[in-house]
Amino acid sequence: MRATGVVTLLGLTLVTASCAAPRATTPSPIAEPAPLVRTSTPVTTTTPPPAPPCAVTTGACVSLAQHLAWLLRDGRVVRGPVPAGFGPPDQTTPAGSFHVVWKDREHTSSEYGTDMPNSVFFAAGGIAFHAGPLDAPSHGCVHLSDADSAAFFDGLNVGDAVQVQ
Repeated sequence: MRATGVVTLLGLTLVTASCAAPRATTPSPIAEPAPLVRTSTPVTTTTPPPAPPCAVTTGACVSLAQHLAWLLRDGRVVRGPVPAGFGPPDQTTPAGSFHVVWKDREHTSSEYGTDMPNSVFFAAGGIAFHAGPLDAPSHGCVHLSDADSAAFFDGLNVGDAVQVQ
């Protein structure tokens, strides 16, 4: 800045100034974004689903500890693991080796009066795989989602092995 004059006003001395003429500038170009530089290869980890813990090759496997079930045919998993619900401590789902005894697509419990769609009975006392809420305890049965219970109903035959552990 250059001083261009001195002015006294109401007892105050003011120095007036003018700025030098503005310099001609060229607008800066818009900066291009910097290229992304990978510092490492992305790592994707996919944990394989748990294998069935049972010796069954054709039938169903149930893990009480994992709350999972599998449908198997000729040593291959054809569905699963799928989430499963069980009975509470006072009405536990029985552990052991069983066989499918009978099936009923639209069963109603004679003891509790509740619908048990896609029922596949495998243990004494009316214990079956069937559609039911996964977040509510059963009366000892294995609750499956609607789709999973339909798959177990269609995939299991009378006489097929069922192992619950």
